[in-house]
Amino acid sequence: MTKLNVLAVSACISGVAHTYMAAERLAKLAKQENWTIKIETQGALGIDNVITPEDIQSADLIIIISNVNIKNRERFDCARCIAMDISRFLLDSSDLLNIVKRVAKAPYGTCVQL
Repeated sequence: MTKLNVLAVSACISGVAHTYMAAERLAKLAKQENWTIKIETQGALGIDNVITPEDIQSADLIIIISNVNIKNRERFDCARCIAMDISRFLLDSSDLLNIVKRVAKAPYGTCVQL
């Protein structure tokens, strides 16, 4: 499979520790799996590294790691998406890794909730 271009959003209830822990874990997974990745964090201090419409157009997959409703979620409606609870992801990311390749080949607009 070609190198995946992945976008991700991480957010948690308090907007502090878990948001940034998840972003760090995603960055490590991307390096391990040889993905290109851009990670938007929606934390207590606001939104950092904002995902643009151009980013979304060129993405193979969007990963949302959150236990709150993220801001501007509708911008991903036409993209391939995986959503996972942040606590579950931080405990064990293997479920996410197991489904990434399948969702990356799914029709646009597919969203899988783990």
